[in-house]
Amino acid sequence: MPTKAPARKTDRATASSAARRAAAKAAKKLPTEDVSEDIFALIGKSENIEQAAAAMQAMSHPLRIKILCMLSSGEMIVQDIVDAVGTTQSNVSQHLRILKDCGIVGSRKDATRIYYRIEDRRIVRMITLTRDIFCGI
Repeated sequence: MPTKAPARKTDRATASSAARRAAAKAAKKLPTEDVSEDIFALIGKSENIEQAAAAMQAMSHPLRIKILCMLSSGEMIVQDIVDAVGTTQSNVSQHLRILKDCGIVGSRKDATRIYYRIEDRRIVRMITLTRDIFCGI
């Protein structure tokens, strides 16, 4: 039985190059008439772009998106988040700390419990849009 020779490095580079060209060609076909003028106005507002980039970077982990989805419905304690997302308390706490350090999530203490909430309502809008676009909800 003949064995197939492994793909050569040049074959993979050519295929990768072809994929990039196809993606660039597809991107050129995107309709620009649907793009709001507001987007072009945003380009000149570097402070707004920096805020958006910082928020997106802080949210750029699947568990953080899950946490924010949970918090978009209101305040929650860590254990409720842990139960909902199916990971450890330590892991959830680490991700909450990242979100809190970025100002996306805030907390309040009530006796022995700490309640977490989304501080910036724009984040709730982003999470809602993300669900609409990627989850069809």
